[in-house]
Amino acid sequence: MKPQANRITELFDISFPIIQAGMVWCSGWRLASAVSNAGGLGLIGSGSMYPETLREHIRKCRVATSRPFGVNVPLLYPEIEKIIQIIIEEQVKIVFTSAGNPATWTGPLKEKGIKVVHVISSVKFARKAEACGVDAVVAEGFEAGGHNGREETTTFVLVPLVKQAVSVPLVAAGGIASGRAMLAAEALGADGSQVGSRFAASVESSAHERFKQRVIGLDEGDTILTMKQLTPVRLIKNAFYNRVKDAETRGATPDEIIEVLGRGRAKKGIFEGDLEEGELEIGQVSAGVRKIQPAKDIVNELWEEYSQLKKSFCV
Repeated sequence: MKPQANRITELFDISFPIIQAGMVWCSGWRLASAVSNAGGLGLIGSGSMYPETLREHIRKCRVATSRPFGVNVPLLYPEIEKIIQIIIEEQVKIVFTSAGNPATWTGPLKEKGIKVVHVISSVKFARKAEACGVDAVVAEGFEAGGHNGREETTTFVLVPLVKQAVSVPLVAAGGIASGRAMLAAEALGADGSQVGSRFAASVESSAHERFKQRVIGLDEGDTILTMKQLTPVRLIKNAFYNRVKDAETRGATPDEIIEVLGRGRAKKGIFEGDLEEGELEIGQVSAGVRKIQPAKDIVNELWEEYSQLKKSFCV
């Protein structure tokens, strides 16, 4: 099936309504450019980058692709002002914001002609994001990897609720790693899908090879949402997780859990490949990811399966 324009493909000028999530330690310029070259929207994940590192990735991505790409920006980033300034200076056209209040930066970014999308985990925050003037929202369910919503609302509950609540284009995220899931999300009201875990294990992902191999070997129940006293995050169960669980079980304070967490834990796990002492962030759907593939093949497989199923259901 040839792609037909919808609100997401028109908003970003892309071929397929497939967005690669901006994942820390996975989403550098190689992955973002590969997804964009394949017809989706690639995102550079700034959450694991120093400001000048982000500038380097933006410039390399622009050389590697002539197609649209964007930057994912966690708004709680300690050097957020520098990050935003670099995005403006480098004339990035698309920004996905997350983990913070969109009211602060949506206006300044849009004044520079930048399209702004905000990631939300509840209807309340979807409405707030729309009121701030975002161009679209990503409704991310609790199945997703990394930092997550406290409400623990699943993607396929959240998407139709958000669809009823806002009028801006809607992207579904969390638990989507197949064309079948994309079609299901569309049936519930999504205009596009954001895919994380499958791209985290792609050839172009900047994650360590040991992390990728761990991801494709996961089974159902091997990930869990934890650290709910801080910012909830979905992790692969390992020695580090067990220490967090033990601390929470004995009633540890948030400060005590922060001490267990320490510094650089996600880098240690995802980027450096320490599978026991690292913070291994990945989504539930990783239990169905069984191979490491080039990003182009992932985009093509997603679209082919989606198209074939949609055609068979519409006959």
